[in-house]
Amino acid sequence: MAVTKRSFRSFKYRIALLASLAIIVPLGFITKFYPGPGHEWLNNAFGGVPYEIFWILLVVYLRPKTSPLKIAVGVCLITCGLEFLQLWQPSFLQVIRQTSLGRLVLGNSFSWQDFPYYFIGSALGWMWVRSLRRRQPPEANV
Repeated sequence: MAVTKRSFRSFKYRIALLASLAIIVPLGFITKFYPGPGHEWLNNAFGGVPYEIFWILLVVYLRPKTSPLKIAVGVCLITCGLEFLQLWQPSFLQVIRQTSLGRLVLGNSFSWQDFPYYFIGSALGWMWVRSLRRRQPPEANV
């Protein structure tokens, strides 16, 4: 099976997305678990920025031909929905939220102050993906 220019460009794009994920995941954990000065803001508010970027990069990796703008808007809407979901506290969600993964994905307390960081993260994630796509020639169709 011959490797075409298109498949090679698509491969390079997906590698760039994986490299981006390898950058954003540790950054996200740092913002979530940083113990130093300003940790309350970094852990609880700013952490929404890499959280959004991570989900955008992951969805684009899984669906590379989907519009980055649609993905960014979708991720933002879903994470805003998850923020509102924190107002609902049935016992089964409380059990999930007691786990590390549950806290990271679902959160545990509603805050209006999180929304600007979701919007900022979504915009930065969209620009990040656009930047990666622009590095690909137009015929790559990734």
